[in-house]
Amino acid sequence: MIKVTIDNHEVEVPEGTTIMNAARMIGGAIVPPAMCYYSTLKGSGGKCRACLVKVSAGSAKDPRPMPKLVASCCTPAQDGMVVQNSINQEVLDTRKSIVEFLLINHPLDCPICDQAGECDLQNFTYDHGKEQTRYEFKRRTFEHIDIGDNIQLQMNRCILCYRCTYVADQLTNDRVHGVLWRGDVSEISTYIQKAVENDFSGNMIDVCPVGALTDKKFRFKNRVWFLAPYDVHRNCTKCSGKAVAWMRGKDVYRVTARKDQYAEVHDYICNECRFEHYNVADWVVEGPRKIEDTSVINQNKYDGDTKPLGKITQLLDNDKWENQ
Repeated sequence: MIKVTIDNHEVEVPEGTTIMNAARMIGGAIVPPAMCYYSTLKGSGGKCRACLVKVSAGSAKDPRPMPKLVASCCTPAQDGMVVQNSINQEVLDTRKSIVEFLLINHPLDCPICDQAGECDLQNFTYDHGKEQTRYEFKRRTFEHIDIGDNIQLQMNRCILCYRCTYVADQLTNDRVHGVLWRGDVSEISTYIQKAVENDFSGNMIDVCPVGALTDKKFRFKNRVWFLAPYDVHRNCTKCSGKAVAWMRGKDVYRVTARKDQYAEVHDYICNECRFEHYNVADWVVEGPRKIEDTSVINQNKYDGDTKPLGKITQLLDNDKWENQ
């Protein structure tokens, strides 16, 4: 075990732990933001630079500071390392510039985007963005592409985090999409217009931090803050069967995998659970999903104990449901 100090908080972590995961062990505002890193996807991280931190002391053996900011998601912590994140002004100023870069081509279509209300880029921009952009050039634009029966790709919103390609590489046997071209003309696309039809391809939607990959069955049907998420499960031979059913009254509008406090999925679900079971009778309802108090999803639905309030009432006995 080694000891690391992050924003004046000391934590003991196993050797080989990254600065990002060491900060997550402490929690709170000390945790750097992440747009490309995903703990359950091997090889992710190091692309968006949103998690840059200042290492003011490299280790107990070599206390010299690192000359430049480093990506916390792929930099191993050292014994005696001292890291500054939220208390370092250079880090905060750099983060504002990172937001500007991510928004250079990103359209201002939050009012019509299905990701609104649970968008990592929205949160990142709210916390660290500037009021105005200095970018004066024309944005890149792409046509919407249907990459299969269930997913639509809107490259206008993509920030090239590569998460969806890692999902395809690590959860499916036959990846048919990836990053084409290089530099500022890079884009996510399918090879020779092939459709993404793998059993676990729907997880690309969950890991996407923006609204570039959307559920075609849920598009424009509702807003997440009008829906109440419930933990549900079913017997499935392909996956764990543990999911979240997003409901309005007794109607299921969409099904997603369960995410942790860092919006990461640990139990990926198959396409059958995600797209083919929109009847609440197909699921065993465990109870309301725990939502952070600061989330817009939590507004006017749950009290501090995540008990349903107002219009949505859940009766677990005998599969009976009703509206108040």
